[in-house]
Amino acid sequence: MSAYDYDLFTIGAGSGGVRASRMSASYGAKVAVAEDTYLGGTCVNVGCVPKKLFVYASHFAEDFKDAAGYGWTVGETSFHWPTLLANKNKEIERLNGIYERLLDNAGVELFNGRASVVDAHTLSVNGKTVTAEKILVATGGWPVVPDIPGKEHAMTSNEIFYIEKLPKRAIVVGGGYIAVEFAGILEGLGVEVTQLYRGSNFLRGFDDDVRTFLATEMRKKGVNLVFNANIARIEKQGDILKAELENGEEIETDLILYATGRAPNSRGIGLEEAGVEMAENGAIKVDDAFKTSVDSIYAIGDVIDRVALTPVAIAEGMVIAGNLFRGENLTMDYADIPTAVFSQPNIGTVGLTEAQARETYGAVDIYASSFTPMKHTLSGRDEKTFMKLIVDQASDRVVGFHMVGPDAGETTQGLGIALKCGATKAQFDATIGIHPTAAEEFVTMREKVPEEPVKQAAE
Repeated sequence: MSAYDYDLFTIGAGSGGVRASRMSASYGAKVAVAEDTYLGGTCVNVGCVPKKLFVYASHFAEDFKDAAGYGWTVGETSFHWPTLLANKNKEIERLNGIYERLLDNAGVELFNGRASVVDAHTLSVNGKTVTAEKILVATGGWPVVPDIPGKEHAMTSNEIFYIEKLPKRAIVVGGGYIAVEFAGILEGLGVEVTQLYRGSNFLRGFDDDVRTFLATEMRKKGVNLVFNANIARIEKQGDILKAELENGEEIETDLILYATGRAPNSRGIGLEEAGVEMAENGAIKVDDAFKTSVDSIYAIGDVIDRVALTPVAIAEGMVIAGNLFRGENLTMDYADIPTAVFSQPNIGTVGLTEAQARETYGAVDIYASSFTPMKHTLSGRDEKTFMKLIVDQASDRVVGFHMVGPDAGETTQGLGIALKCGATKAQFDATIGIHPTAAEEFVTMREKVPEEPVKQAAE
């Protein structure tokens, strides 16, 4: 009989924590999990799922207009925010229930409350003390708002999913994927959007051509992108918010959304006191097996600040479960992770950016193409698609894939498999394209593009 109440106690019932807990239980471990907010974590409640539902909603305005070129007469349209909000909430509640049933069916005990670490094998949950042979921290991340005067008048992605009234004007602050996605969502729903970013171009870390191309397309749609700009203070005057920029300019708006980053959600749960080593930003330091500086305590997901993606947290959860309770020796492979940004138009990317590829391989070949999607030959919409392949000259292996265009994420998933398998450009060329599709462009690009024309194709 075990000397502990549980073989594994997980703090956090997000995607990673739930997967690790379920699989560990299926391998015979006695498992419990504690959650003090909502089952499913960020992705299900205030992240990927509701965000993509909002993206779908926001795109209908363009679809209605585009239908005219295909012979459809669409009558007067209107948008009712409360309906979208209610239907979104209903779907999230359904998913919350699914997560609860998954845990229950796996035999995992669920504690609805806050858990904190007392020592290497002891936790306090809702005033109750429990012990566990292994403790897993999967508490995710939390939005960060800079400490400026009036910050209390701004909101984050946690709150925007539940606002009761859609604003007429909005400022989105930030240059990451959350900021870009919400700028597109709000604009598509009829909001006058200004997006501010302190740098010279948004989406740092993405391929430079992708960043430039998307900025052009977003401006075409009506988003007022303002780079090299930042808010110094916020004032509330009645129902109006006044944002004073660092350059002295003032902008009046109805809503200010800060999407300037997320911090690991690791503070205040006893980790420091238990001796768990953390980085300055609160990220829990772990080894390749996700073990912390305390042998019995592990951590996965956004709280370790490696790759903040739901499928990555799930994969990390599988590694933990297999290693701890199945005797496996698994490690996490972070190379060539496909990524999508549900901007409008979408971004899909896998592998290296051009800059990374040049630094890694030296000589690379670039293939790029920009064109009008077939749909818009009749709709008349001024929207382009951009595609780019990066090839290591020495091996002919495709080491980077980048796309901006409709359903880029769907295309990227398939291309992600090809890159993971080490596909070469010759193998891309030998693959028959599906006609007519946008994706066939990736197997029909034959001409290498010099650097300057690549830049021009993205502009």
